[in-house]
Amino acid sequence: MKEEIISELNDLPPWTYGEVLDFIRYLKFRRRKAAPDTALASEPALRKDWLRPEEDEAWSDL
Repeated sequence: MKEEIISELNDLPPWTYGEVLDFIRYLKFRRRKAAPDTALASEPALRKDWLRPEEDEAWSDL
């Protein structure tokens, strides 16, 4: 896949490189932003396991 992306980039005129770079940065930003959202979304599902006496006991020594 990486080679295909590079091949496509090589076919573009140089004046489009800035737009490609902007898009790559946008994708990276979106990925970083999504990580906390995913963690927050999973919290209610995990809460039922966290709020158990067995969990409290398991972590009591820390």
